[in-house]
Amino acid sequence: MSEAECAPVAGDGGKTWRAYLSTTAQAGGKTVHARERIGKGPWHNFEGRLIARNVEELHSINGINRMTALTERGGIVNGRADAPKRHDILTGSTPEGRALENGKDTTCGNWTKSGAGAALVGHHDRWGLRDDEPSRSWNSSHPSRGCSQDNLKASGGDGLFYCFAVR
Repeated sequence: MSEAECAPVAGDGGKTWRAYLSTTAQAGGKTVHARERIGKGPWHNFEGRLIARNVEELHSINGINRMTALTERGGIVNGRADAPKRHDILTGSTPEGRALENGKDTTCGNWTKSGAGAALVGHHDRWGLRDDEPSRSWNSSHPSRGCSQDNLKASGGDGLFYCFAVR
């Protein structure tokens, strides 16, 4: 997976960026856990607001919500109540930030498929179909309806993913 997908923007201070995406061991490949790609923290959003102090806090009580999960230019991403809905964020990860080890593809073929398949997604706005923690998970709410752009949109997303600055 290339880091070009989290390309820096002007004024970022020369940080190194990593996509919060897990990959699974397929055809002899290596499993990569999203939590191990993003450094140790702390992480702040575009406005400088603290998201999490460390990996443990990020995967428990963190500051990710509709008002803090901003784009690389500081914009708000549409939530479940907005049109078009874009709240499904690709992660391919469990709530702990790990790839599934059961052989099931939850990463759209390690981010190479654009048709059949599925990816685990989270809800940046913390709003799910049910009012329970799994449904509101920022990184592991449910699988997408497929891997094409149309299927991602039909699931409530837009092919977006989280980017974290590594220190």
